[in-house]
Amino acid sequence: MSDRAERLQRHWRLNLRFTAALLALWFGVSFGVTYFARELNAVFFGWPFSFWVAAQGALIIYLVLVWVYGRWMNRLDHALGVAEDD
Repeated sequence: MSDRAERLQRHWRLNLRFTAALLALWFGVSFGVTYFARELNAVFFGWPFSFWVAAQGALIIYLVLVWVYGRWMNRLDHALGVAEDD
């Protein structure tokens, strides 16, 4: 197997692992946090705290996940020499 093929295979393996980790975090935020937030009886600006966790906190986490994935993939592409500009 050529060096480039090995780098591409390694790139794909690392991409799948990182994607799986981010999906697990996404699942935890989507279902875990919002499920347990129902038990919080606090009121925040006139709305139940669980509403704010689901409506605001999850969206922020999703944006952070997308940003982290993009940044990590750029670094991985350059580290393995498979970036589009290489």
